[in-house]
Amino acid sequence: MASLMVCIGSSCHLKGSYNVIQTFQQMVEEYNLHDQVEMKAQFCMKRCQQGVSVCLDGVDYDVSPQTAREFFKTHILDKQPKP
Repeated sequence: MASLMVCIGSSCHLKGSYNVIQTFQQMVEEYNLHDQVEMKAQFCMKRCQQGVSVCLDGVDYDVSPQTAREFFKTHILDKQPKP
Protein backbone atom coordinates (compact mmCIF):
# COMPACT_ATOMS: atom_id res chain seq x y z
CA MET A 1 0.00 0.00 0.00
CA ALA A 2 1.31 3.44 -0.95
CA SER A 3 1.47 5.99 1.87
CA LEU A 4 0.68 9.48 0.57
CA MET A 5 0.93 12.48 2.90
CA VAL A 6 0.08 16.05 1.86
CA CYS A 7 1.04 19.14 3.86
CA ILE A 8 -1.84 21.41 4.85
CA GLY A 9 0.23 23.99 6.76
CA SER A 10 -0.16 27.70 6.08
CA SER A 11 2.42 27.96 3.29
CA CYS A 12 1.23 24.85 1.46
CA HIS A 13 -2.39 25.87 1.94
CA LEU A 14 -1.64 29.12 0.13
CA LYS A 15 0.08 27.16 -2.65
CA GLY A 16 -3.00 25.00 -3.24
CA SER A 17 -2.76 21.95 -0.96
CA TYR A 18 -6.56 21.69 -0.87
CA ASN A 19 -6.65 21.36 -4.67
CA VAL A 20 -3.82 18.81 -4.63
CA ILE A 21 -5.71 16.70 -2.08
CA GLN A 22 -8.91 16.96 -4.13
CA THR A 23 -7.08 15.82 -7.26
CA PHE A 24 -5.52 12.86 -5.44
CA GLN A 25 -8.89 11.88 -3.93
CA GLN A 26 -10.59 12.07 -7.33
CA MET A 27 -7.91 9.86 -8.87
CA VAL A 28 -8.15 7.30 -6.06
CA GLU A 29 -11.89 7.14 -6.82
CA GLU A 30 -11.42 7.14 -10.59
CA TYR A 31 -8.95 4.24 -10.52
CA ASN A 32 -10.54 2.42 -7.55
CA LEU A 33 -7.36 2.48 -5.46
CA HIS A 34 -8.98 2.70 -2.00
CA ASP A 35 -7.12 -0.37 -0.75
CA GLN A 36 -3.81 0.59 -2.39
CA VAL A 37 -3.33 4.23 -1.42
CA GLU A 38 -3.46 5.55 2.12
CA MET A 39 -3.85 9.33 2.14
CA LYS A 40 -3.14 11.53 5.14
CA ALA A 41 -2.87 15.25 5.78
CA GLN A 42 0.00 16.66 7.85
CA PHE A 43 -0.18 20.12 9.41
CA CYS A 44 3.37 21.17 8.55
CA MET A 45 6.09 19.06 7.00
CA LYS A 46 8.80 21.74 7.47
CA ARG A 47 9.53 21.88 3.72
CA CYS A 48 8.12 25.27 2.78
CA GLN A 49 9.76 25.54 -0.62
CA GLN A 50 8.49 25.58 -4.19
CA GLY A 51 5.14 23.84 -4.10
CA VAL A 52 2.90 21.82 -1.85
CA SER A 53 4.96 19.33 0.17
CA VAL A 54 4.00 15.73 -0.53
CA CYS A 55 5.59 12.64 0.97
CA LEU A 56 5.09 9.35 -0.88
CA ASP A 57 6.44 6.28 0.88
CA GLY A 58 9.04 8.35 2.74
CA VAL A 59 10.24 10.36 -0.27
CA ASP A 60 9.52 14.11 -0.34
CA TYR A 61 8.25 15.93 -3.42
CA ASP A 62 6.98 19.40 -4.32
CA VAL A 63 3.66 19.30 -6.19
CA SER A 64 1.37 22.05 -7.44
CA PRO A 65 -2.33 21.87 -8.24
CA GLN A 66 -1.31 21.99 -11.93
CA THR A 67 1.08 19.03 -11.64
CA ALA A 68 -0.89 16.89 -9.15
CA ARG A 69 -2.61 14.73 -11.77
CA GLU A 70 0.63 13.97 -13.61
CA PHE A 71 2.41 13.29 -10.29
CA PHE A 72 -0.28 10.78 -9.34
CA LYS A 73 -0.09 9.04 -12.72
CA THR A 74 3.71 8.85 -12.69
CA HIS A 75 4.41 8.05 -9.05
CA ILE A 76 1.35 6.06 -7.99
CA LEU A 77 -0.68 4.78 -10.91
CA ASP A 78 2.28 3.59 -13.00
CA LYS A 79 3.66 1.71 -9.97
CA GLN A 80 0.48 -0.32 -9.36
CA PRO A 81 0.64 -4.03 -10.22
CA LYS A 82 -0.86 -4.82 -13.60
CA PRO A 83 -3.75 -7.34 -13.60
